Amino acid sequence: MRTPASTYRLQLSSEFTLDDAARLVPYFVDLGVDWLYLSPILQSTEGSTHGYDVVDPSRVDEARGGREALVRLAEAAHEAGLGILVDIVPNHVGVAVPRQNPWWWDVLQHGKGSRYAHFFDIDWPAGGGKLLLPVIGDADMPTEPGAPINGMSVDREAGVLRYYDHEYPLAPGSADDESLGVRTVHDAQHYALVHWRRGDWSLNYRRFFTVTELAGVRVEEPEVWDAAHAEILSWVREGLVDGLRIDHVDGLRDPRGYLQRLREHANVYISVEKILEPGDQLQPWPIDGTTGYDALGEFERVLVDDEGRDDLDEQSASLSHEDVDDWQTLVHGAKRFVTDGPLHAEVRRVARDLDGVAEPDERTVDAISEIAACFGVYRTYLPDGVEHLEQAARDAADWRSDLADAIERVLGKLRDPANEGALRFQQTSGMIMAKAVEDRSFYRYSRLTSLNEVGGDPSVFAYSPERFHELQAERQDRWPHAQTALTTHDTKRSEDVRARLDALSEHPELWRDSLEQLLEIAPISNPAFGNLLWQAIIGVWPASRERLYAYAEKAAREAGDHTTWTEINSGYEEELRAAIDAAFDHPAARAIVANLIEELRQPGWSNSLSMKALQLLGPGVPDVYQGTELWQHSLVDPDNRRPVPWLEQTAALSAILRGARPAFDESDLTGSVKLLLTVIGLRLRKGLPDRFTEYRPLHAHGASADHLIAVDRGGVVVLATRLPIDLERGGGWHDTRLQLPEGRWVDQIDGITYEGEVGVAHLLKHWPVAMLARSDREEQ
Repeated sequence: MRTPASTYRLQLSSEFTLDDAARLVPYFVDLGVDWLYLSPILQSTEGSTHGYDVVDPSRVDEARGGREALVRLAEAAHEAGLGILVDIVPNHVGVAVPRQNPWWWDVLQHGKGSRYAHFFDIDWPAGGGKLLLPVIGDADMPTEPGAPINGMSVDREAGVLRYYDHEYPLAPGSADDESLGVRTVHDAQHYALVHWRRGDWSLNYRRFFTVTELAGVRVEEPEVWDAAHAEILSWVREGLVDGLRIDHVDGLRDPRGYLQRLREHANVYISVEKILEPGDQLQPWPIDGTTGYDALGEFERVLVDDEGRDDLDEQSASLSHEDVDDWQTLVHGAKRFVTDGPLHAEVRRVARDLDGVAEPDERTVDAISEIAACFGVYRTYLPDGVEHLEQAARDAADWRSDLADAIERVLGKLRDPANEGALRFQQTSGMIMAKAVEDRSFYRYSRLTSLNEVGGDPSVFAYSPERFHELQAERQDRWPHAQTALTTHDTKRSEDVRARLDALSEHPELWRDSLEQLLEIAPISNPAFGNLLWQAIIGVWPASRERLYAYAEKAAREAGDHTTWTEINSGYEEELRAAIDAAFDHPAARAIVANLIEELRQPGWSNSLSMKALQLLGPGVPDVYQGTELWQHSLVDPDNRRPVPWLEQTAALSAILRGARPAFDESDLTGSVKLLLTVIGLRLRKGLPDRFTEYRPLHAHGASADHLIAVDRGGVVVLATRLPIDLERGGGWHDTRLQLPEGRWVDQIDGITYEGEVGVAHLLKHWPVAMLARSDREEQ
């Protein structure tokens, strides 16, 4: 089985196809990439830009090039020595356009009698024997039971029921009598079109989070597993792919069983998307590791100045309303909002399954909600993780002493791996965590938003170098082949945005004064969100108004405290747009923004290079997200999925390969220094794999020793600067020196050879990072 030295993530779409990726193979080879890491390639909903809404798992997406293009890419990549890792989506399928999904269409047409009915996780009794589809808008709901639904029509010739542009199949014989009215025909179907809000309260099929257009599938059933993986396994058998990345593993009924079956059928590299909370451990599954969200938070926090915590705490508290400055209280409230609102239907189903009843007791529903709200991790894997369940129950009883008896009764059943409700709770707790934390609390907590990232806890502010080294050594020992990430298609802010914002921890007084002035110039009725918005503006600057407008709208609606996707506060959203306009148009605001960028750009670049160096040469398999080998300042999707300027990237790489050695200064606006660093790091990983089997921290001594992170990986040494603003304030490296391991060490940037004890100021004379390789002559 082949294991990647590194991966390079590509977001495929109709605009960037498998054939486009094949044409860029020479670029990836020159860059030093080992494997290409592809976003989902199975047939997805027409027009999908991400591919996670698979509608037909039996074929490669035609818009992305189809199977023939996959073969062409595989041949080109393998001939060039590159492996291929493909993202697959076993938890759910896309049902936004029913006709495009043959499984879903058949279920709608034939109901419980469909050959695919058991493919989906549907609670038929809860819908009165029908599949409930929450699509009817407010204005179209009938005022009386049985009355016509506005926008609905029957096309007998086409065999469909229509609701505006939506089409649904007619059950055989249900519309043969042409005298039947539209509502009568609708009521004769195996599905019922209901008000869109019923998706929150009475949806009777499992979905992906709150997305009703993504229906959960039961891959725990062998027949479903086989149907969902037949095409995927053919790629493995035919040698087209070398590894599989499993999306949303926590949504599966039995992750361990799923992965064991996958391993039996595919002896390839397997990486899983699994969110690990701080202190949480990956299960001993038959896999190679996670996709690296956990590593992302570690690289971040070692570059954050703990001395800035109190000032930033004080500032965020002064701007906040209610309890949004207290992370745990904020998350608990957000989880209760989710359990009582957007995911209430899922909680009620857990309660029904837990007690085996048609209608659950409301105290049971409340107790389950409270336990979920106190859950510290995404899920358990019974019997593993029962301690998390018990702790959550204890915390729930503290929050709600009035529910103590119900919580105790519910806990007894949730512990039982044989209880249907306990199994369903495991699939549901992660949904609640994700919606409450990633999609709500992250948009409300504004202390230092570079820490508001998937896989991290924003209340954990900084790591000391010692703690950072402990975590990396642990990764090397436990999961040496797990992926590590800095930017992904899921990150709220790209690595370069976060690196710039990290520098605010060293300059909290500058941020306090600047933000105070900005909020005076462009008042925002929720100043805590103003803190988050202005950090986004500074982090991504320069950016277009349109990009910033789109971000502000999404972030504010996800935060959900002043405006939402369903109840839009146009006045509040206009305040946000006015703030963005001020950054462009108001002289004083423009000057403040310019000053902040002047102060933060260089330290931000230093942080970016340090993160990149530590990730590229650190334990695990470093993943480079498309385009981040140069500066890339992006916000949450879809901003982070913008097209990559491949021609510019190729030209920049060509210059590097011809010998260009960019300087670390204000002239490098494109990020050539980062590109050179990436080339060196990737080529070291690929060319000297035997030198990355150890993890030994190196400790400098001298006045500025705490500003250096240094590691020997077993023949390659990486040096990185932390807290560059404080370092400059202190006058630089002074007499700080580092004892290199035995041997002669060649700097991979400038070719200078070092040995013994060396001054750090000399090692980092031109750049804030260095990559050294032990001389081959020394090994001989």
